[in-house]
Amino acid sequence: MPCMLIDPSQKYKPYTPLHLPNRQWPARRSTAPPIWLSTDLRDGNQALANPMTIEQKTTFFELLVECGYKEIEVAYPAASDTDYNFVRGLIQKNQIPDDVWVQVLTPAREDLIRRTVDSVAGSKKAIIHMYNATSPLFRGVVFKNSKEETIQLAVKHTELVRRLTEECTERHGTIFRYEYSPETFSQTEPEFAVEICDAVKEAWGKAGTETLSRIIFNLPATVEIAPPNHFADLVEYFHTHISEREKLLISLHPHNDRGTGIAAAELGILAGADRVEGCLFGNGERTGNVDLVNLALNYYTQGIHPNVDFSDIQRIIDIVTQCNDLPVHPRHPYAGELVFTAFSGSHQDAIKKGFEDQAKRHTLARSRGESEIWEMPYLPIDPADLGQTYEAVIRVNSQSGKGGVAYLVKQCLHLDLPRKMQIAFYQVVQSVADREAREMTVDDITTAFRETYHFGGGKYEGRLALRSFKISSAPHPDAADEGEDIRQFDGTFSVDGILRVIRGDGNGPISALLNALRTHLDIDLALREYSEHSIDTEADLQNSRAASYIELVPVNDRKSAHSWWGVGVDRDIAGSGLRAVLSAVNSHIGDRPLPELKLSVGFNARSGQSTVASAILNSLGLELPRRLQAAFFEVVQRAAVDSGGLISHDALSVLFKESYGYDSPPGRLSLKSFELDRAEGGTRVTGEFVLEDKVQRVKGVGNGPLSALLACLHQVVDGSLVIREYSEHALGQGTEVGAASYVELVYEVTVGERVRKTAGWGVVSDTDIAASGLHAVMSAASRVGVVWKTQASSL
Repeated sequence: MPCMLIDPSQKYKPYTPLHLPNRQWPARRSTAPPIWLSTDLRDGNQALANPMTIEQKTTFFELLVECGYKEIEVAYPAASDTDYNFVRGLIQKNQIPDDVWVQVLTPAREDLIRRTVDSVAGSKKAIIHMYNATSPLFRGVVFKNSKEETIQLAVKHTELVRRLTEECTERHGTIFRYEYSPETFSQTEPEFAVEICDAVKEAWGKAGTETLSRIIFNLPATVEIAPPNHFADLVEYFHTHISEREKLLISLHPHNDRGTGIAAAELGILAGADRVEGCLFGNGERTGNVDLVNLALNYYTQGIHPNVDFSDIQRIIDIVTQCNDLPVHPRHPYAGELVFTAFSGSHQDAIKKGFEDQAKRHTLARSRGESEIWEMPYLPIDPADLGQTYEAVIRVNSQSGKGGVAYLVKQCLHLDLPRKMQIAFYQVVQSVADREAREMTVDDITTAFRETYHFGGGKYEGRLALRSFKISSAPHPDAADEGEDIRQFDGTFSVDGILRVIRGDGNGPISALLNALRTHLDIDLALREYSEHSIDTEADLQNSRAASYIELVPVNDRKSAHSWWGVGVDRDIAGSGLRAVLSAVNSHIGDRPLPELKLSVGFNARSGQSTVASAILNSLGLELPRRLQAAFFEVVQRAAVDSGGLISHDALSVLFKESYGYDSPPGRLSLKSFELDRAEGGTRVTGEFVLEDKVQRVKGVGNGPLSALLACLHQVVDGSLVIREYSEHALGQGTEVGAASYVELVYEVTVGERVRKTAGWGVVSDTDIAASGLHAVMSAASRVGVVWKTQASSL
């Protein structure tokens, strides 16, 4: 099979260096961006397997205008009806801004030039771009032309372009400029490139010193065949040898065959070029054109605004990839999804420290009224300037270090872990990364953190969970410590799903809690390290929270090699510390059995609404809304008095069901069946009501299902029904998930001369969320003592 040659010089010739002993470009420095021309819609489009449709080209054109491009090569109009019609559409629909020049390409052929000029007739401003190949290979092999014939071809057709554009200007008022490309410039003899361009300039005869009157000579590296310094030499030679340099603009059109298109463009500008043609993200024939995004942002990172805007680069990526049907590589400069990402531990640590130091420097600079200079390890540009977030700056795999993991935790969870805790959690992440041999995503890391430290409640909650607590002061029981109060902890915990009240004393809230855990649950631990910080909410400093970090060790071994870290967040600093203790304790106890808990809880005047609501949550899975908690708490208090101050969990569940008809047969008013559909003005409910065992079919329309059902009820009920509160939540998990709905109805009716007003709750669960809401309304209506209308009562 074919393979690479041992001696490639037997097959390939090296480029011939240009003798330019006094070259100036290496000592120059860019201070301003070039003129940009996007050729995405022409050169980029012709390189696509599936060229863009007119709609896609229009979308792309609008994007280029939005980015700030003032010169856009929109088509090769003579190549296809699609291209021709696209150009005509832009003009006829007045889609070209007054400050934008559209450029169209044509080869040096009379029929194609005529159609090209016709395509832009009526536009305000247009650039005709003509080319013919000039290199020895193309002259001798492709076209069989001599140098003289090649020059004659260019001159003849330049004269034609001049005549046709002048006629078009006279008829339509279009202002024209002219661009000529000696195609394959980078493979053309430098002196011949100058000779043919001088002849073209003379034939054009209208080149002036004003920028818009200058002729444009475009020097394409049609095929990149040498290093970028050689291309710069060619450009400088042209720049210094062409006549009347002040009457022309030198434009560059680098391709990327050797992967140095960006460098060739940058060095070519130093060598004297004024303008660059290219494509967004480097689309184009073979390996593509020079990347205008990359090149422009290179200027930007040197403090030079490129005069084009990529503030929302992800949106630009989305539109370009949609139109081109080509992806942007993950490692593509500035735009790839991994370009702002560090996996290496040392890189991550440097970036983390860089952000921390820069925050301090910027604060100081602001106080002095100085510029806030971006200076960051491994990040030459601030991702925020491109509309990107810092979320992907650090990503984690088995090569990452604790600094990177800690950075992500800080960015995503706003937790600034103490160093020893960073080490402890890093070992958790490293273990997962090694075991699964893959990158740890941000979600993986935050999930591992939540699971390890039982952080965030919900499914991450540990076996011990703090429901409520109170810290109070009391005189020290030891008379010798007169004047020093102790702290008393009284809290309600969920322990393995069962509520329990525990108490403890100490010299502070944390020691009081540790005492309570030791007394009631045989958990004997001591505090070794504690730290805290605030989590400020920039938009609302009044809602700042506190984060606490705690390391616990066995009580009799303060220097133990085994310790358990915990983290807690709360609006109250004491609460955050207590939650941090429980976070560490949950890691400590693992699966070991805890002392048996009592199976009954006292509900009396000293109990809280949340305690009752938590018990209902344990037994029935219902998350009662706050107003229902208050209402049911009154019911429980009365029942507890009748039962001697105690009521069991089972009795509490029965009491709830009896009070609100939950999971019980329908009341005096129920919904036998219903249908929902759209109607003018909102939603229509068609249903069969059961009114004290009698059935009536009714219809009602409202803004939603519940208001439509109220409209039905008002047909059969005197007075008015109003929904004061409605809430709902999912019930169950997986395929068994259902919905629970809670409705509080207020009913007002005039009976005789007296206005009667009552309120009641309905609580219903169902596999369908709409059904649970509607049945909850009917359940509540059954409890407010509705009065039937005459026709209803006669059923």
